[in-house]
Amino acid sequence: MTRWPSSYPLAALIALLAILPIGVLIDLAADEAALFDAHNLRVLSNTLLLMAFTVLGSVLIGVPLALVTAYVQFPWRRLWLVILAAPLAIPSYIGAFTLYAAFGRGGEIDNLLGVPLPAMDGLPGASLVMILYSYPFVMLTTRASLLSLDASLVNAARTLGMSLGMSLWKVVLPRVATGIAAGGLLVALYTLSDFGTPAIMRLDTFTRVIFVEYNAFGLSQAAMLSLQLLVIVGLVLFLESRVRGSREKPGRHLTLWPDRPQRLLIALLVSPVILLAVVLPLAIFAVWLVREGSAGFDLRYAWNSAHASFLAALCAVVLAIPVAHAAIAGRAGRFMERVTYFGFGVPGIVMGTALVYVGLKLPFLYQTLGLLVLCYVLRFLPLAVGSVRSTAEGLDSSLVKAARVLGASPREAFQRVTLPLTLRGMIAGAALVFLEAMRELPATLMLGPTGFETLATYLWRVYEAGYFGRAAIPGLLLVLMSALGLALMLSGERRAELEVSGK
Repeated sequence: MTRWPSSYPLAALIALLAILPIGVLIDLAADEAALFDAHNLRVLSNTLLLMAFTVLGSVLIGVPLALVTAYVQFPWRRLWLVILAAPLAIPSYIGAFTLYAAFGRGGEIDNLLGVPLPAMDGLPGASLVMILYSYPFVMLTTRASLLSLDASLVNAARTLGMSLGMSLWKVVLPRVATGIAAGGLLVALYTLSDFGTPAIMRLDTFTRVIFVEYNAFGLSQAAMLSLQLLVIVGLVLFLESRVRGSREKPGRHLTLWPDRPQRLLIALLVSPVILLAVVLPLAIFAVWLVREGSAGFDLRYAWNSAHASFLAALCAVVLAIPVAHAAIAGRAGRFMERVTYFGFGVPGIVMGTALVYVGLKLPFLYQTLGLLVLCYVLRFLPLAVGSVRSTAEGLDSSLVKAARVLGASPREAFQRVTLPLTLRGMIAGAALVFLEAMRELPATLMLGPTGFETLATYLWRVYEAGYFGRAAIPGLLLVLMSALGLALMLSGERRAELEVSGK
């Protein structure tokens, strides 16, 4: 009889906990009769249009930038990659907040320069913001695929008389279609889960309407809308699971050496994106900081954010260890690991709706820090699992076997050999969970204890009150925290690039 690894029972329990929200939502929505009325259909169309426009715009921007950063040789290439990926360091709701405040009559640009620009709201405004802050997903996934290609086919096409542009179009892009598709699906998931941008741009998408229903005590309707949104998310996740990149055996990379006019042209084409996505928000925050100063900002908001996020990171890593080791042990463990990934695909507003209902059924949990931390853990557990698993898979199994031969029990071998050697992955996973929890807005608004303000929720309160100048300090602190997460991501991308290049 086959003996299951000792990590399986605990991993199975964690996997069951991960799918708890969907059962709660089904129970909560059972009393809601209207599945698709006229209002719901309008919300559905707005959500799908925003997703479609964002994916299209992100591909149109991200793919050319991937080609440039992968193949074009110019000074400070690494710096350019960091700058072009920098929008990932700014939560989209911060970008939406600053662009909303900057544009339109009476906006910051009008006040400073006397040049009134069109207002930034509705579907056009939300689409622009989402494109600006999600195109790096497409750029990075496509760039990773490009770096794995051998340039021999492109060189052969050039030798046969095909222009550079046509060879890139007909030879290179078809070979990286899976990378482009993977990035596009990440953008779709990001768009479906985003709450702050549609809310600030006053566009009725699922996330915004769910929050409105929650505030109006329409919890059953919010649950029904949440389930409808989950159906779309589930479809995107299914498509994402079918996308499998095929890495070619790396050879000599394609290298393009533009002349000075061409480099200037590339810089001119790229600069509007960077100006709108990075420079403008930071400039607006700088103006508000000079004008308002600290504006009564309380350091307790930063402490609350750090405290809740630290607890979530610690709990997520503890739960990730058995799940990661079960996934390595066998097929059943891998299934349990996939189940835990459910939470990462669930928008924060949906997770918040489900756990509010749990809190109402279990009053000792309602509006407690523990319930908020549980939400963070369920949402961001896959970040810790993936990091711990990737580190554990790289361990030399002979070390554990040697410890067992020398008389160590399985628990002692784990504590004295496996655990210390996976510490790096645990720290990286905890850091990612910490940073994502710091940014989380809708779930924190719904589940935070009374009077418990974080940087994200304080930013939302000043937006609702119209005191935009008070957003400078929390906004800049959130950008700084998110920049640390971007640094972790790019450091991993750098290691992968070096492995591909054979350095």
